[in-house]
Amino acid sequence: MSSLPTVVALIPARAGSKRLKNKNIRLLAGHPLIAYTITAALESKVFSSIIVSTDSTSIAEIAKYYGAEVPFLRPTDFAGDLSPDIEWVEYTLLQLTKEGRKYDSFSILRPTSPFRQPETIQRAWQKFVNEKDIDSLRAVEKCKQHPGKMWKLHDNRIIPLLPQDPTHLPSHSQPYQALPEIYVQNASLEIAWSRNVLEQRTISGNLITPFFTEGYEGLDINDPKDWWYAEHLIKTNEGRPPFIQNEPITLSINSLNEIEGAEIG
Repeated sequence: MSSLPTVVALIPARAGSKRLKNKNIRLLAGHPLIAYTITAALESKVFSSIIVSTDSTSIAEIAKYYGAEVPFLRPTDFAGDLSPDIEWVEYTLLQLTKEGRKYDSFSILRPTSPFRQPETIQRAWQKFVNEKDIDSLRAVEKCKQHPGKMWKLHDNRIIPLLPQDPTHLPSHSQPYQALPEIYVQNASLEIAWSRNVLEQRTISGNLITPFFTEGYEGLDINDPKDWWYAEHLIKTNEGRPPFIQNEPITLSINSLNEIEGAEIG
């Protein structure tokens, strides 16, 4: 019987968020937002290691308190607003390799999905290892705003985003239920083979299998409205983040000063 491939959890938490200041360490139900992702990863029992990639010493302190590793800080060159994921993922895997830590695969778990459960990760991992001839797995959900009803602006006119078949009723004039099912990715998770990054410098590769999130597993917090909704779900018991056994972290004065003077994202 063959053994399962090794997998490392990569949790990105760079400094520099613009839409929601300090979002990764902002307190949600008493704990920093990132703590829920670390807890879900730990309790899933899927990962050989759980690594937080950050360029902030304060976020590193919080991540370690809740059980993750921060073996090195991310270079600021890979932590800008426009920095693509491939840069920090490649850097992290290469640095880990230099330390003698090689993993067959990796999973990106973003801190902005606090309702992702350990069971969510377990379901995704089982699908990934049981699929044949794939490069990666990506979390998706059915889109709420269908691209068939979207428009592009050109010379003060709007034209349909998607090509329209002149022999059929235009998609923008059809009910949502009559349109083909379309899925959109969410930030809950993705899993991929390390060879994608190290050999082809791509994260997803070409053959991607879908992982359909359920309920609020794929909810992504990016702005104040999202934050309000997450708090509402918790207050009304409609949604629940993973239970954290740790006492809420008490930060040092230096850490508090650093956090207050920076935008964490």
